[in-house]
Amino acid sequence: MKIIILGAGQVGGTLAEHLAREENDITVVDTNGDKLRELHTKLDIRTVVGPGSYPMVLRQAGCEDADMLIAVTSQDEVNMIACQVAHTLFRTPTKIARVRATAYLTRKGLFAHEAVPIDVLISPEQVVTDHIRRLIEHPGALQVLEFAGGLVQLVAVKAVYGGPLVGQDLAFLRRHMPSVDTRVAAIYRRDRPIIPRGDTVIEADDEVFFIAARRDIRAVMSELRRLDRNFRRVVIAGGGNIGERLAEHLEHSHQVKIIEHNLERCTVLSERLDRTVVLHGSATSKRLLEEENIEECDIFCALTNDDEVNIMSSMLAKRMGAKKVLTLINNAAYVDLVQGGEIDIAISPQQATIGSLLTHVRRGDIVNVHSLRRGAAEAIEAIAHGDTQSSKVVGRAIGEIDLPRGTTIGAIVRGKEVMIAHDDVMVESGDHVILFVIDKRRLRDVERLFQVGLTFF
Repeated sequence: MKIIILGAGQVGGTLAEHLAREENDITVVDTNGDKLRELHTKLDIRTVVGPGSYPMVLRQAGCEDADMLIAVTSQDEVNMIACQVAHTLFRTPTKIARVRATAYLTRKGLFAHEAVPIDVLISPEQVVTDHIRRLIEHPGALQVLEFAGGLVQLVAVKAVYGGPLVGQDLAFLRRHMPSVDTRVAAIYRRDRPIIPRGDTVIEADDEVFFIAARRDIRAVMSELRRLDRNFRRVVIAGGGNIGERLAEHLEHSHQVKIIEHNLERCTVLSERLDRTVVLHGSATSKRLLEEENIEECDIFCALTNDDEVNIMSSMLAKRMGAKKVLTLINNAAYVDLVQGGEIDIAISPQQATIGSLLTHVRRGDIVNVHSLRRGAAEAIEAIAHGDTQSSKVVGRAIGEIDLPRGTTIGAIVRGKEVMIAHDDVMVESGDHVILFVIDKRRLRDVERLFQVGLTFF
């Protein structure tokens, strides 16, 4: 595909890296020449210096014959105008824009072809908020992903000493829990992927990705680690968009406090939020954390826009007795460095956002894409179409499907029914198929599986 990306920031740069690896024709536009030179050297892609909303700049970037425009600059208005220009002057087929301000997002009918012609809206703050909310709802999980409207979840858990399944093979799980249907999609051991089989033995410290119906998730988690009790007391450092949205979602079911250093922002938060306690001060202040009894906190979420503040406040809170700490880290290089030590969960906002962008780049009827392990793997939800003649999956049992190496099918959703993938399960047209892809070089092969042959038409 020929794709133009507006914005060479963290989201735009990470997206360019993902898509360039997959042999797409990528052009990145930004006003910052230094960032573009860095990207060009690293990825060998085309770059254009200039404002992304200018018709001349878009023409220079090749918008006349582009398949897709992805506008992810830091300014909503530039992204919106760029999509309007691409639609009006160049008839670009697919236009994706990052829009952060709720003032725009809450206006019905604003983003339509007869108004502002944006095909797909991406709100990184909302994506990250949902990601954190799911982690708070599943204490002990490293990642929680939803498919088929939340009917199925893929959960990453670190296996710990003493877990019933540690030291046992995977076949033991089915014998031990005959009433719960689940499938282990992948195991990462010392950062190396293992394709699970019935005789694969789980070791302590393995990162285990398993898939199950939403109702069965906690039962399976309890086999891999001692279940943490539900979080009740939540402290949020940073009252920005993510902090505010998270507090708004949690405040009626949890005890929530927000620490915000900007006094004006504190006033705004206290007016908008109903039950959340808003504190003015620095999250790195030991005295403030002591006064707020941080040792009684179930989870401390550091969500400011400063990585150093997030890391330092998280480490301080953990040492002072917070049960769990979750840290937002923009610099992807820091994520692997800090997670697993004093910081329990490190979240990269661009990696959380990237999946929602990749969904629209994948070929075939792909409705959901989640980037896993900092982009090393992907979980995909694809819809099977066609018949036995035109499709490589419809009318076949899972055991008969010629899956690319490093790919496993985790579950099939048919209507409201969740079927965990076993070799004898048949795939029907209209089924939502959830796959785990360890080797991203095989993504094109996975897409081809779900593309319908011409005989269908």
